[in-house]
Amino acid sequence: MNYSTETMAVAVSAFLALLAAALAHDHLFAAHMWVLFWCLLGGTVLLLRRIDFSPAGRNPPKTEVYFDEVIRYGLIATVFWGVVGFLVGVVIALQLAFPDLNIAPYLNFGRLRPVHTSAVIFAFGGNALIMTSFYVVQRTCRARLFGGSLGWFVFWGYQLFIIMAATGYVLGITQAREYAEPEWYVDIWLTIVWVAYLAAFLGTILKRKEPHIYVANWFYLGFIVTIAMLHVVNNLAVPVSFLGSKSYSVFSGVQDALTQWWYGHNAVGFFLTAGFLGMMYYFVPKQANRPIYSYRLSIIHFWALIFMYIWAGPHHLHYTALPDWAQTLGMVFSVMLWMPSWGGMINGLMTLSGAWDKIRTDPIIRMMIVAIAFYGMSTFEGPMMSVKTVNSLSHYTEWTIGHVHSGALGWVGMITFGAIYYLTPKLWGRERLYSLRMVNWHFWLATLGIVVYAAVLWVAGIQQGLMWREYNSQGFLVYSFAETVAAMFPYYVLRAVGGTLYLAGGAVMAWNVFQTIRGHQRNEAAIPSAFVPQAQPAE
Repeated sequence: MNYSTETMAVAVSAFLALLAAALAHDHLFAAHMWVLFWCLLGGTVLLLRRIDFSPAGRNPPKTEVYFDEVIRYGLIATVFWGVVGFLVGVVIALQLAFPDLNIAPYLNFGRLRPVHTSAVIFAFGGNALIMTSFYVVQRTCRARLFGGSLGWFVFWGYQLFIIMAATGYVLGITQAREYAEPEWYVDIWLTIVWVAYLAAFLGTILKRKEPHIYVANWFYLGFIVTIAMLHVVNNLAVPVSFLGSKSYSVFSGVQDALTQWWYGHNAVGFFLTAGFLGMMYYFVPKQANRPIYSYRLSIIHFWALIFMYIWAGPHHLHYTALPDWAQTLGMVFSVMLWMPSWGGMINGLMTLSGAWDKIRTDPIIRMMIVAIAFYGMSTFEGPMMSVKTVNSLSHYTEWTIGHVHSGALGWVGMITFGAIYYLTPKLWGRERLYSLRMVNWHFWLATLGIVVYAAVLWVAGIQQGLMWREYNSQGFLVYSFAETVAAMFPYYVLRAVGGTLYLAGGAVMAWNVFQTIRGHQRNEAAIPSAFVPQAQPAE
C-alpha cells in the first residue's frame, strides 16, 4: 500500500471537510462536517502509524500470493460492528419496554432504531460480505485482488460511510423516509465506494487463472450489481444546497412508497440473501470438506432467485393506495420465491450427505447448518406472510419484526459467525481457534436468543393483530390502541432478554477471535465428546 499517497489524500479530504463545516448553510450540516473532519484526521494518523495485523513471522503482505491484509482488517471490522449493532439493538428493545430510557433528542428510539438496523445490516453484514467476497474471489479465481490499493479504498471508504450514516441518524440528518436513509452527500460517497468495490471484484474475475467461475462468485456479483442499482434509484434526490443537509426525493406519494419497498425488499433479497448465499456456497463445503451437493441445482437456484426476487417488493404495500394489480403481482412472485429458496436450502443441507456426524463433532458446521435451517424457515414464512389474507393480520404487528429477526439473526448472523470462525485461524496462520468450547457457547447463546426473540414476537404479533380487529356487537373496537400497546409489555421485556443472549454470544465470539489473533490456544484437553469423535469397534 502506498501510504504516502493515501495519507495525503485523506489529509486533503479532512481540510475540505473543515472548509465545508465553516461555510455550511445549516447547523446540522456543519456538525456532520465536523464529524467527517475528525474521522479523516483520525484516518490520517492511522495511516501514518501503518498498523499491520499480519501473522507474526510471516513475510510482509506485499509478498503474499493473495491480498489478505485488507481481509484481516475486514474481519476485525465485522466482529466490532456486530457487537456494536447487537448492543444498540438491546438498548432500543429496552426503550420499547421502558420508555423512560429514551433520552431526547439524540438517544431516543426514533434515532437509535436506524443506527441499529444500519449497524447490523450494513456495518456487520456489509463488512462480512466485502471481506468474504474478497477472500472467495481470489481463491476461486487463483488471482490476486484487482486494483492494488483499490481494496483499501473500498474498506476505509465503507467504514467512513458507516460512521457518517450512524452519526447522521443520531443528529437527525436523514431523508425522513421508510428506511431513514442518510442524506444526499453520504449516498453519493457510498455510490463511489460501491463502484470501486464492483471494479475490484469484477476485475479479479476478469483476470482469473481458473477458467470456471464458481457459483459463489455469481451470487456475490449479483448482489453487488443489484444493490448498486437499488441504491442509486431509491436515493435519487435534489439537494437544496451543496452546503446544506436538506434534499428532496424525486419521487412522492405512492410512487415513493413503491420505490422504497422495491429497494427495501430487494435489499433483503440481494444484500441479506444473495450475498450470504455466496458465503454459504463456499464456506459450508470448505468446512465440511465435502463438494456442494448439486452444482446444477446451485445454478438453477441463482437464476430463479435473481429473476423472481426483483418483483416481490409490492407485497409490503397490501391494502394501501398502490394499485391492486401491483399488490397481487408482488404476492404471486413472493409465493413463487419459496421454490428456489428451498432449493438452495436443500442444496446447503445435503452438502453434508454422508457426513452428518460433523454436526455432532464440529461446532462451526453446527452453526452453519442452523443458519441454513433458519434460511429455509424464513423463506417459507415470508411468502406465507405476503398472502393478502395472512397479511391483513400480520401487517404492522410485531410478527413482522419477529420474521425479520429470525432471518437476520438466524440466517445472516449464524452463517457469518461460521465464516468468521473458519477464516480467523487461516488469515492469521494459527493451527486452530483459541477455544472450540467458546464456539459451542456462542452457538447455544445465539440459538437460544433467536428462539426466544422470534417466538415471543410471533405470539405478540398475532395477539396484536387480533386485538386491533376485535369488534363488539355494536361494531365498535373493543380495545383502544393504547391498550394494545400496554399488552405488549411482557413481550418487549422477553425480546430484550433474547437480544441480550444474542449479544452475549457476540461478545464470546469477539474474545475468541481476539485471543486467536494473539496466537493463544486454550488448553481444552477435557473437551466433551461432542467435539472429539470417539473410536468405535469394527462391526
